[in-house]
Amino acid sequence: MTAATEVLAVSTAWDAALVRNDAQLIATYMADDWVYIGPAGPTPKADIIGWIGSGQLAHHTMEAIGAPRVSVYGETAVITSRKRSTGTWDGVSYAADEWISETFALLEGRWLCILSHKCPNLDPETH
Repeated sequence: MTAATEVLAVSTAWDAALVRNDAQLIATYMADDWVYIGPAGPTPKADIIGWIGSGQLAHHTMEAIGAPRVSVYGETAVITSRKRSTGTWDGVSYAADEWISETFALLEGRWLCILSHKCPNLDPETH
């Protein structure tokens, strides 16, 4: 199995854990200092895991659109993909169509995500 295949498998399993809203399992895919970067700036792992664990944030679906781009640089890999998701935030439903870049590092023999960045898909041809 290539490094690209390995990291894609980890990303796919992480998405499945997100849809199950299993905060403890989700946390195992993230390095301790993982951070999410979105329109409001950085959010640390503890906040995301806390919101999922409390039910404040819930994921209902996560669908990859098209093939992801995977680049491996030794013990670091970057996956860039487009995903559609649905869920709730504070009990209010949301639907998102986003471009996501995730950086993984091979740490102690496991691929862990160290950074996730999302931005809305604004291309009118793909809506």
